[in-house]
Amino acid sequence: MKLSSAAPSAARLTSSLRDIGYDFVSAVADLIDNSISAGASDVAVEIEFAGPDSKVFIADNGSGLNARGMTEALRFGSRRGYGSGDLGRYGLGLKTASLSQARRVTVVSRPADRKRAIWRALDLDLIAEFDDWVLAEYPHDQAVARSEEMLGAGTGTVVVWQNLDRVLPASGAEGGWAKRRFEVLVDKTKRHLAMVFHRFLTGENKAPRITIRVNGDKVQAWDPFVRHEPGTQQLATQRFELESAAGVGAVQLRRYILPGKRTFSSVDAFESAAGPLNWNRQQGLYVYRENRLVQWGSWAGTRGIDEHTKLARASLDFTSTLDEVFNINVAKMRVSVPAQLKQMLDRPVSELCILADRVYRRQNADTVDADPDDDVVEREDKAPMSGPLSEVGLALKSAAIQSGDYEGFKKIMGIIRDQHPELARGLGF
Repeated sequence: MKLSSAAPSAARLTSSLRDIGYDFVSAVADLIDNSISAGASDVAVEIEFAGPDSKVFIADNGSGLNARGMTEALRFGSRRGYGSGDLGRYGLGLKTASLSQARRVTVVSRPADRKRAIWRALDLDLIAEFDDWVLAEYPHDQAVARSEEMLGAGTGTVVVWQNLDRVLPASGAEGGWAKRRFEVLVDKTKRHLAMVFHRFLTGENKAPRITIRVNGDKVQAWDPFVRHEPGTQQLATQRFELESAAGVGAVQLRRYILPGKRTFSSVDAFESAAGPLNWNRQQGLYVYRENRLVQWGSWAGTRGIDEHTKLARASLDFTSTLDEVFNINVAKMRVSVPAQLKQMLDRPVSELCILADRVYRRQNADTVDADPDDDVVEREDKAPMSGPLSEVGLALKSAAIQSGDYEGFKKIMGIIRDQHPELARGLGF
């Protein structure tokens, strides 16, 4: 058999991989995954505006990298293996996340067996010039010096983004608009990391506890389920098993009904619980892989977003052994809930939404209390009806779920909506 090489063009492929699906905050989060995998307990993110010389530093106090490890870290499709519980997956994250925002990424690291830090850079301009998979060791410049300061005397790694062509505007990089954009990015990054890594920030569910600081400010965990609120209700936990090529994996569903606005401990607490996407779009399934939040803001195809179920949120946990089943993407921002699991989720999710609907309607029996920022706002002339008839509707839905024949009941609801719309509205169908 005769073999010949078909190596891809380095210039063309690296350019294509820039558009794999990251935005700024998800790219930062992907690098923090690496920090956690390296055993870091402290991560510092510095987003520094300096016009065209603006930089981003992501520093940790993990185990650090030797020369060979650094080459592997900057190799597209790293040869290192990924075991159970590892936040990594494809060996692409550091490169694709960094280059989605910048044209040069420099890694500065000090392992335990070295007194001085080592550094290497992956530079798109250099790759385009040689059309080859090359790394550069640039002279000891200001970025490297600053990275060494951030490392201090211990072990750790600093990733530096330079030539931020995807962050800075093509023209006017020194202007006020560019500076304001950086200020917004700082705030968005804090909010995103507070949500995605909230279990790591508190050490919940056996996750290794870490501290994250953004421009010197310590990030406080944002709990999507506001379990500290006295009015939050938790339903019975559900556990499912799925088969994969790696074996049988467990999936756990925890369901929560958040308090209505009137029963929150404070107005500020209610506003905080709305989350980055606001109330309607923050409802749904929060999907966690190895305690790291990877998807939120929908019911993953099991049902649609509804104003009346905005108080319903649920966590869905799976381990890395089920990665192929959930078809997790490179950016770790999206999963596909398998059809088999969707069927299992239908009944407990429907029960959650029915009970959350009841809490919402009781809160809004007199006036409709929807946020103006939400996607769906009921008008007064179309406010949900309350009273004995709506209670009958809720009781019927609950009974259908408990009987195990909710699919048949949904068909009945459809017929009533078509033939008796006013009655259906009164019943809450």
